Amino acid sequence: MRYADRLYIMYTRRYIIPCLSSRSDPIPLLLLLLVLFSVFRQREMGALPPTSVAVDDDRVDDAKVGREEADHDHEQKQLDAGARFVLKSKGSWVHCGYHLTTSIVAPALLSLPYAFTFLGWAAGILCLVIGALVTFYSYNLISLVLEHYAQLGHRHLRFRDMAHDILGPKWSRYFVGPIQFLVCYGAVVACTLLGGQCMKAVYLLTNPNGTTKLYEFVIIFGCLMLLLAQIPSFHSLRHINLVSVFLCLAYSACTTAACIYIGSSSKGPHKNYSLNGNSQSRVFGVFNANAIIATTFGNGIIPEIQATIAPPVKGKMFKGLCVCYAVVTMTFFSVAISGYWAFGNQSEGLILSNFLDDGKPLVPKWFIFMINLFTILQLSAVGVVYLQPTNEVLERAFADPTSKELSARNVIPRAVSRSMSVILATIIAAMLPFFGDINALIGAFGFMPLDFILPVVFYNLTFKPSKRSPIFVLNTTIAVVFSILGVLAAIAAVRQISLDAKTYRLFANV
Repeated sequence: MRYADRLYIMYTRRYIIPCLSSRSDPIPLLLLLLVLFSVFRQREMGALPPTSVAVDDDRVDDAKVGREEADHDHEQKQLDAGARFVLKSKGSWVHCGYHLTTSIVAPALLSLPYAFTFLGWAAGILCLVIGALVTFYSYNLISLVLEHYAQLGHRHLRFRDMAHDILGPKWSRYFVGPIQFLVCYGAVVACTLLGGQCMKAVYLLTNPNGTTKLYEFVIIFGCLMLLLAQIPSFHSLRHINLVSVFLCLAYSACTTAACIYIGSSSKGPHKNYSLNGNSQSRVFGVFNANAIIATTFGNGIIPEIQATIAPPVKGKMFKGLCVCYAVVTMTFFSVAISGYWAFGNQSEGLILSNFLDDGKPLVPKWFIFMINLFTILQLSAVGVVYLQPTNEVLERAFADPTSKELSARNVIPRAVSRSMSVILATIIAAMLPFFGDINALIGAFGFMPLDFILPVVFYNLTFKPSKRSPIFVLNTTIAVVFSILGVLAAIAAVRQISLDAKTYRLFANV
């Protein structure tokens, strides 16, 4: 596998979130489906667990809604600058769907066929289905906890705020806050690096003998990020994220069409779906494949996205998640299945690399150019979404909540601090083209807890379901299993670093 392709795989492991084993017993899957049905019934009927506060928005009278909005206005006046300006609550569930889709449906999905090469057809599709179900379930649990506290008059706008109230201030300050910052900022660096790599791929397609270096393309992409970073609030990204939804649908559809075209023509390679390598490489291959599949569903900013919703919030996040996972179903499965069908165990880290055979395009050049263009544009949207937790921290530190959002007092420090943040991310991406290896290790210890362990822990501690109930058993199982798999993913990341260490060079032109 070429170094550029390996770098793309490293990017897809920017959030190492191990999925269930490809040999999982079907019983846990049935249990998960049962609990999902139970959660949805709770939402429809307004029947939360006995220790929670059951409120049905459809039955709340106008006076109560008015009081909730008045309380929200009062809370807004007392918020710090980060929460008041970056996480302003003005959006609808539709806008929430845009944000969720952009943060989850990213170019990492173009590595799904490669993940299938380590798993095969049955295990690959099973892991993809389980990854979708588990993350959809986990994100709904976070949403239920957030709605519960909002109904009690204490709305959480940040992940660390939830941890502060549920786990305690030390967990918030020394664990949840730092790992969320590291993972999200690592995603910004990874997007910048991958954007530069895609630009270079387009450049070499039109000018095979070109001499422009990778770090130059990274700087160009960083300039685009520099402009987008100045957008003041998360809510202000709703139009960009709407475009991002169409972009991910576009490059996924184009990729699927190209795979079907190549796979059904004489130009395509001989199809071989057998598993390659010795026993050791196969074991680590399964770890990597599960990590890649789970990574495509990674988020880590669910509370911040829900914070953009205008009150009352009940039920809106669920609708947004339904929009998001409708797009997930269309894109993830189409690319994974068509790519693996067309190229089998020859699928490369970036499926677009399979569209070239010894430098000769198997589809028209303009088609490859178009797919890369869609990917580059969507990467800029993904990067700026994951920049929001950093923006919130900077806004809290340097802005004045008593001044207007667009006053000179706030605009100048905002422009300076955000510009420095993007410049630093661009420098790291240009200087460390092997950053994906490091980011994989960060993700193994960081993103997996945010998406798999903490949601079920928060739910159990908040609602205190019976220890014999299916939901408690399932939540505990998820927490234990993914804690173990997180350690295995970290081992795989360290192994990858040791294998690639000999190729590490600052500002390498790969």
